[in-house]
Amino acid sequence: MSIHRVTLIQPGRDGTVLRRATMAPYTLMRLASLVPDAVPVEIIDEDLRPVPFDEMGPGDLVGITAKTLQIERARWIAERAKARGATVVVGGPHATLAADEVAAWADSIAVGEAYRTWPQMIADFDRGALQPRYVDEEWASLDKLVPISDRVLRQVDEKRNYWTPYLEITRGCSRSCDFCTAIRVSGRVMRLRPVEQVVEEIERRGIKRFFLTDDNFGLNFRLHPEYMESLFKALRKLPLQGWTCQAEQLVADHPDLLKLAREAHLDKFFIGFESANPNNRRQLGGKTDGNIERYHQVIDNVHAAGIGVVGLFVFGFDGDTPEIFQHTYDVIRESELEGVSITVLTPYVGTPQRQQWIDENRLIPNVPWSLYDTTHVTYYPAQMTPAQLAAGYDWLARKLYGWPGVASRGLRNLMRHPLRDWPRKAFASFSTDYGYRKACAHRDWVPDGDGIGYAVPGNTRKGIVSALA
Repeated sequence: MSIHRVTLIQPGRDGTVLRRATMAPYTLMRLASLVPDAVPVEIIDEDLRPVPFDEMGPGDLVGITAKTLQIERARWIAERAKARGATVVVGGPHATLAADEVAAWADSIAVGEAYRTWPQMIADFDRGALQPRYVDEEWASLDKLVPISDRVLRQVDEKRNYWTPYLEITRGCSRSCDFCTAIRVSGRVMRLRPVEQVVEEIERRGIKRFFLTDDNFGLNFRLHPEYMESLFKALRKLPLQGWTCQAEQLVADHPDLLKLAREAHLDKFFIGFESANPNNRRQLGGKTDGNIERYHQVIDNVHAAGIGVVGLFVFGFDGDTPEIFQHTYDVIRESELEGVSITVLTPYVGTPQRQQWIDENRLIPNVPWSLYDTTHVTYYPAQMTPAQLAAGYDWLARKLYGWPGVASRGLRNLMRHPLRDWPRKAFASFSTDYGYRKACAHRDWVPDGDGIGYAVPGNTRKGIVSALA
């Protein structure tokens, strides 16, 4: 079979804000750049436009990437593409974590990283020999990543279609948190892109701000300080308006690197405090320990360097009781954080956490993958009911993401900058909490008689949505 066209699809979920989407298809941009120049390639982001099923047919290779919460939508897309005669391959975190499940309905799957297997899939399809499964979990060096092509940059048009471009500098994480999929999707060895490669991509894409997709960029403060110094010195020469990344508390213990990070235009760290409950220490893989005094010290040290902090907290660990929500709210109020992320512990496929709860018969049955989004309760907590966990989460979300909370933290963030910088810092100052507020709109928990139940997606949503409106 001779290949006719490649279509890469990112299933929709969040829609747009003022005609721009939030989740740029960064992985698909890289994969599209690996398609031979002679083969037409198109990226479809469902948040921006519908999938053109009517244009599909034999000879079309359709690739879909999906996280767990998108996988049911991915299957819906695959079924309709296949009905038109197209061949469908599926990759992404869920295909890696639940390969047999996805292989049951996809023509082929990519397990692990696809940067090496994707060109082989294209070649095999072109000669009529596509295999049912391609596996790459060797976690190869990032030294020779193929640049994002000009035709892909023109097609995606990030400046017009997306609020914040994505960028990747490092990959992997050496931690062992029971609930995290990162080490199972990207490996436990931290891999680093050459600094000159990063600079070249930023300049060629013409981006002025970005969000790092790296799972634990801040861990490199300890593991690779020389690399971080070189990176920050290179980035401070660029006319960036600001950027953000995910980090650990340990960044606060490296004042010299913090100073360089600020000079490199770093705006905010998303720091995983994870829990305000020291009883959850065992489940947190050495990343944090619930020490509130330490949390305040971390925030103060980062603020002293002129960088903002977004605090990340997870609820529903086995040590949590209903009192955890008020306790965490008190910690947040005293912290002067510039933004806050609150999520419900979610037992993703392939994690020790999920296996433990399967063994203990604690997963709520028949919960669709679309509700594995960190805002829904999908299991039976140890010291509260599912309804109590959901209600506590809703209460805290109303406190944090009501307009007064969003406005006060946004203004606090803006006040850290000189008045002359306010016009270019206004977006970054308010966008983080607004994004989390928008994420809460996916909450459609409707308790049934047992306190466990979900509304059908698309029905009128109750509770948190109306409270935040």
